[in-house]
Amino acid sequence: MSVLVTGLQPTAGIHLGNYLGAVRSWPLLQQRAESFFFLADLHALTVPQDPKQLRDNTLDCVAMLLGCGVDPERAHIFVQSQLRGHTELAWFLGCRTSLGQLERMTQFKDKAAKQKDDFVGAGLLYYPVLMAADILLYGANLVPVGEDQRQHLELTRDLAVRFNGSYPGTFVVPEAFYPENCARVMSLQNPTVKMSKSDPNRAGVLFLSDSDGTIRKKIRSAVTDSGRELRADPTKPGITNLLNILSGLTGKPIAELERHYGGSSYGDFKGAVAESAVAVLGPIREKYFELKGKSDFLRDVLAEGRNAAQARADGTLAIVRDRIGLL
Repeated sequence: MSVLVTGLQPTAGIHLGNYLGAVRSWPLLQQRAESFFFLADLHALTVPQDPKQLRDNTLDCVAMLLGCGVDPERAHIFVQSQLRGHTELAWFLGCRTSLGQLERMTQFKDKAAKQKDDFVGAGLLYYPVLMAADILLYGANLVPVGEDQRQHLELTRDLAVRFNGSYPGTFVVPEAFYPENCARVMSLQNPTVKMSKSDPNRAGVLFLSDSDGTIRKKIRSAVTDSGRELRADPTKPGITNLLNILSGLTGKPIAELERHYGGSSYGDFKGAVAESAVAVLGPIREKYFELKGKSDFLRDVLAEGRNAAQARADGTLAIVRDRIGLL
């Protein structure tokens, strides 16, 4: 059976971009491969976090993943920091990673340029090595990725091949997996940038926990473009974003949506997008709020996932430690 690994940072809740771009596919993936889904709290530490908020957000994300259809009977759900091995393997891999490789990472350059007070933490530079450890620790041969993570996965593959060159057969070299119909969702208020949890304009971010009324309000206030044509086009980022969202929610091709709504006003079209979002996200939100207060149950889910993941991680670490000569 194939082995699949993917993670999500537990900060500020799961939004529509996370869902349509990744999480929506997880219930299907868990049926096709042994799946390790983890909350990447160590990755979240590349920027300052409020301790209590991080803990609360981590449990909230578990509840939301279950609401989205992730099944702990089929998949291993765990918290990255609770596993022995992620940081240890990252050190072993980092010793075989060139500084130039990390400094050339597009995400590092972009995020470093946005850091306040010109402070760039070393964790931001080392982030891709930890991501490589996340993947290689479990022998994953499939890794769901978006376009923004392609470069990081290529580094993971490079490191696996380089390590195997010295110690043959140590790591599985993973392949990228691109789930079908995964939409790239942009900010509702600035459709030239991706929807982001860190966006200070909350009107641009649609969270899965938002009420029906909030969903309708945010979509109806979404930025559109001049003119009246309803078509996907680089010169019309607002309408293109809404078409992508509706396509992701309904599974219908954008060309079909353009034909169907071609004669509609922007207002009517936004209404259709809003109602589709309410229909899809409403049941998820209800399940989330049902589970949100069941802290003991959520912790039990994480404990079961951690035990299964730890067994796999320990096997990998034992092999690596032996081959590099550690007592």
